[in-house]
This record gives sequence, structure tokens and C-alpha cells, in this order.
Amino acid sequence: MTLFLLVLVAALVFEYINGFHDAANAIATVVSTKVLTPRQAIAMAAVFNLLGALAGTAVATTIGKGLVDTSVVTMTTVLCALFAAIVWGLFTWWLGLPSSSSHAIIGGLCGAALASSHGDWAVLKWSVADPVKHASNGLWPKVVLPMITSPLIGFVGGALLMTLLYVILRKATPYLVNTLFGKLQLVSAGFMGYSHGSNDAQKTMGIITLALVTATKDGTFDHLPAWAGFLRVPAFDHVPYWVVVACAGTMAAGTAGGGWRIIRTMGHKMVKLQPVQGFAAETTAACIIYGASTMGVPLSTTHVISTSIMGVGATKRLSAVKWGIVSQMVWAWVLTLPVTGLLAYGALRILQACGI
Repeated sequence: MTLFLLVLVAALVFEYINGFHDAANAIATVVSTKVLTPRQAIAMAAVFNLLGALAGTAVATTIGKGLVDTSVVTMTTVLCALFAAIVWGLFTWWLGLPSSSSHAIIGGLCGAALASSHGDWAVLKWSVADPVKHASNGLWPKVVLPMITSPLIGFVGGALLMTLLYVILRKATPYLVNTLFGKLQLVSAGFMGYSHGSNDAQKTMGIITLALVTATKDGTFDHLPAWAGFLRVPAFDHVPYWVVVACAGTMAAGTAGGGWRIIRTMGHKMVKLQPVQGFAAETTAACIIYGASTMGVPLSTTHVISTSIMGVGATKRLSAVKWGIVSQMVWAWVLTLPVTGLLAYGALRILQACGI
């Protein structure tokens, strides 16, 4: 029981870090365009992250049972996965790089599952057909393919929407454009926060549910009193509502804690934005993320909003994007899965060597 409580605390710590790390992506544009002050933007993002996190559990189910063979998962496996994701999240936050918390927890889970199975790669579900939904689940369709395609869609989508707005507004005065989109950006920023909550908060819901199912099957909860029955989750049929509320509230609290390092990188260092450009980037990213949430795809909100901003900035001129900053971000994206996988694998191997 002590180990489960440790896992639960680690999961909520990860969710809090996710709140101030990834939620900064959702509000960076509205802060950089000076439509809202940082304090106002954080308050709005916290509210809409909370609402989005309560909206569904499709992504949580994917994380919980769709990526690795749950038969090899123990409480220690989950703990090491969370350890790797927390370490990487704090490291990239300290550097001010908007890395993906989504890929951090997925990489950690895969690495820890490999260690639990003593290096049996078959425990990783690369692609599994779902006859009920006539679709495929697994790492390739749910993680790797979206990791490649979503940044491209974000870049192209941001560029196309911004080009369309340029055509529509070509005769409008700068004052009218700034006034109009200063108001519209409040809507797009709220939608971005909602979409972020609908996807990112669910990753931790899936991890906690995975821990609950594991603890139920291994008998951890057998001797608990009747009132603690809410902890017993025999299968992934649904995510317990208390898990949804706990993760949503923790992410909202993390968002309220702020993420100034990430905001500076996203909103100021990468490209200078006006309200109309912030609206285009946020709307593009929010639509992509929300669509992924409805399909149960654990998308990287970091990748999508970053490339949407790049696409919008590139419509001004390619030199408007500070590609040196972009290259640093891309390296962080590329390294996230392998580094967190190795961290989790190494952590679990050390615990195994110590007889834990």
C-alpha cells in the first residue's frame, strides 16, 4: 500500500509539473501579444484546463492499456516511468525548452516495461487491430505516427490560416485588425487551454488507472476496509471519477503556478507575434489537439502549438522565425522518448539489483 501511495503522489507531482510546463504553451501567444497580462492568462488557462480535463477519458484509456503489455507492469514499473518523466520535465523546464510531457511519460512507461520484462521487446504494443472501432491501437498509430505528422500539420495549418487571414484583411487598418483580434484571441486562447486539458491531463489519469488495476490484481487492496472500495479497479472499463477530478485539479493548480521560462521561449524568443497571428496559431493548434483527444491519441501539445507558431511566423518571412531556438526545441523533442525510456529502464534495473 505504501508503494501505491508513493506512485499516486509521484503521478500528481508529474501532473503539477505538466501544468506549469505544458500549459505555458497554451498561454504563451496570448501573453506575447499583450492581449492578457501573464497573471490573467494563467488564471484563464487554469480554468479552461480544468474544464478540458473533465471532458473525457479516451486518451487515458490509450495510455493505460494501449501501449504496453499490462501483464508485466508492477507498481515499481509505474513509479520508474513517472520518475523518468518528472526528471526530464524539470530538466527541460530549467533550460526553458518546451519539451513534450506526453512523450516523456510514454517513453518512461516503455522503458520501465522493458526492464520489467528483462528486455523483451514484445511487451511494447507497436500496432494492435481494434475490430470494434475498425482502427489500430499501439505505439505506431497512437504515438510515433502522430509525433511525425502533427508538427507538420501544425506548421502547414498555421501558415494556411494566416495566409487566408492576410487575404481577408488586406484592406483593413492595423488598428481594426489589432482591436478585433485582441478580442478574438481571448476565444482562441480559451479553446487552446480547453484542448490542452482534454489531452494532457488524461495521460496522468491513464497512469493512475494503470496503477489501480495493477494494485487490484496483485492483492494490494485486499485487506482494505469496505469504504476504500473506490480504489479497487479490476479492469480499464472506465477511469474512476475521483482520478479525473484529482488530475484535473492538480493540472489547474500547476497552471496557476506559472511557467515563465517556457512562456519566454514560446512567446518572445521564437517569433514576434501580433494578436491576429496569435489567434491563427492558437486556433490551428487547438483544433488539432481537440481532434486528437476525441480519437484517444495522446498528442504532444508542445509540438503542435510550437509548429503552429512557426507556420504563422513564416508567412511574414522565413527569417522572422528564430531558427536557432527552433533547432534547440527540435533536439529536445527528438531526445524525449529515448532519454526518458533509458532513465526509466536504468532506474528499474537499479531497483531490481537492490532486490526491490
